[in-house]
Amino acid sequence: MKLNFRKTGTGKPLVILHGLFGSADNWLSIAKSLEEHFTLYLLDQRNHGDSPHSDTWDYKAMAEDLKEFMEAEGLKKASFLGHSMGGKTVMKFALTYPEMVDKLVVADIAPRAYPVHHQNILEALNAVDIENLGSRKEADDKLAEFIQERGIRQFLLKNLTRKEGAFAWKANLSVITEKIENVGEVIAAEEPFSGSALFMGGADSEYIQSSDKEDIEALFPENRIIHIKNAGHWLHAEQPGAVVATINAFLEA
Repeated sequence: MKLNFRKTGTGKPLVILHGLFGSADNWLSIAKSLEEHFTLYLLDQRNHGDSPHSDTWDYKAMAEDLKEFMEAEGLKKASFLGHSMGGKTVMKFALTYPEMVDKLVVADIAPRAYPVHHQNILEALNAVDIENLGSRKEADDKLAEFIQERGIRQFLLKNLTRKEGAFAWKANLSVITEKIENVGEVIAAEEPFSGSALFMGGADSEYIQSSDKEDIEALFPENRIIHIKNAGHWLHAEQPGAVVATINAFLEA
């Protein structure tokens, strides 16, 4: 699958992947702080952003999308940064195609399985009558019946677009709803990734716990695990300065 992407900056290649219901734009501000030292590729994963939709949606397929992207861009090797779902995608890719990976940065996710915990968001998005929607405010009002946090609603509403004069979701909502369990599936491999890997969690997030260290060690023995202070799951939005400094220090070491 040919993925939509943005390219910016100069230097060694760094590929950045967003999380569930996100897009390349989620990491644009971080990219602007990195573009002096890296050539950045910000990708929309399948069923997200402006990339194609598909009924196939799992980490094996998303890792193959990355391989196709690398080959199309003539990139033999790059460093990778993935947040949440994107973090699992880059883990899968590194374990499948280690020769194509320089360094790996995984943002606030571990390789273990996670239970489904997006049902409230899915219920909210599916409650929007997209075919008869009259305005973005109308969509926000419907989401507010399920989601109190305005910031989360604004993030989700970035998926709202217009096609042929009517509103539509950029994300493939029907497939994501049907296959939501796939986003939490375990990442496993017969052989570990021997390159350097940074697991960067939010100190206020529960996604990377002390109990995850054993699983991380088994798959990524050359790892570092750090937690960004005063940050939750959306660490790049909450503490962008600390995230940029951590990424730079790791990739340039």
